[in-house]
Amino acid sequence: MADPIVLIVMGVTGAGKSTIAERLAQRLGWAFQEGDALHPPSNVQKMSQGVPLTDEDRAPWLASIKRWIDNQLEQGQNGLVTCSALKRQYRDDLIAGRNQVRILYLRASEAVLRDHLAHRHGHFMPASMLDSQLATLEPPTPDENPIIVDIEDKIPCTVDDVITVLKSSNLALTA
Repeated sequence: MADPIVLIVMGVTGAGKSTIAERLAQRLGWAFQEGDALHPPSNVQKMSQGVPLTDEDRAPWLASIKRWIDNQLEQGQNGLVTCSALKRQYRDDLIAGRNQVRILYLRASEAVLRDHLAHRHGHFMPASMLDSQLATLEPPTPDENPIIVDIEDKIPCTVDDVITVLKSSNLALTA
């Protein structure tokens, strides 16, 4: 049996991380963790009020994501976890010593992101946070070996695109 793989589905708000990761998990039979659910209540409150998080605010959240990743790997289970992972230092921390962890970067134009946010309902993070996330974003670089998928199509097409890329990378394993 192959080693388990965990994909960190990253991108700014409005990239479709949760929807795409959840649909990928269903299609692949992998475990799924909504990264936002791992935020401490104080972070959710700040973001709900349109206040950007600091590195200090993110530390317990990133630690929770690392615990989830480690648990998946220890159990030998493939998984997907959403995490904005906007800065290189966050990604380095999440991946450190975890060879089976890869970044799946959902890249989108600002116009697509704004369109997604205009149609999103019931999320605690207001659309006004997009500007601060774009300003903070350090896109993954080739040395991080990211899987990059451009988000321009409808969700089902994007999920198909991701699966095609995963297969070409020999990563689309079954549960």
